[in-house]
Amino acid sequence: MYKTIIVLAAIAAMSGCTTTERDVGVGAAAGAVIGGIAGGTKGALIGTAVGAGSGLLVRNLRNGYCEYRDPDTRRIYTARCN
Repeated sequence: MYKTIIVLAAIAAMSGCTTTERDVGVGAAAGAVIGGIAGGTKGALIGTAVGAGSGLLVRNLRNGYCEYRDPDTRRIYTARCN
């Protein structure tokens, strides 16, 4: 079970294309690993959720600009972080 969670978290972290997606993916992966070590399967699930949430906060530590994907054209553009 642990290996599955770690592999899924790693895939999510590597598949993100925008800065927000990458930040959330890396946060979720780190949370899953730390939660899995600390509290087993339940800890990994909680860690994934907390890590994903904190990954969203990491983007505010950047220079104020983030990458976004336009929902209509699917193109990536850079603008001030929301």
